[in-house]
Amino acid sequence: QVHLVESGGDSVQAGGSLRLSCAASGDTQFTNSMGWFRQAPGKEREGVAVISFGGGITYYADFVKGRFTISRDNAKNTVYLQMNSLKPEETAMYYCAAGWGSGNWNNGGEWTYWGQGTQVTVSS
Repeated sequence: QVHLVESGGDSVQAGGSLRLSCAASGDTQFTNSMGWFRQAPGKEREGVAVISFGGGITYYADFVKGRFTISRDNAKNTVYLQMNSLKPEETAMYYCAAGWGSGNWNNGGEWTYWGQGTQVTVSS
């Protein structure tokens, strides 16, 4: 079992930055890869980024490439998502995920463990 707690969500103006954190505890064998997803009201959940255990492999959704950076500190069992140049359409609840299966990383159904989410609101 893995327990994930996100933090760092806030309200910012367009063009602003935020850094989200996800603290993991429990059975860390499921935290080899960690991911960030988001879901806006009335929209489907979408994958944002994923990172390998060592941090050497990362994947990003095309819509965040060059603006968002995923990183991790294994000593702290924490994964981060640095978000720059935020846009109003990126207003959403952001979720951390662990326990990736064998399918596409950006398919939320492939992940077993989820945090409660942290709200990001971007105003124009």
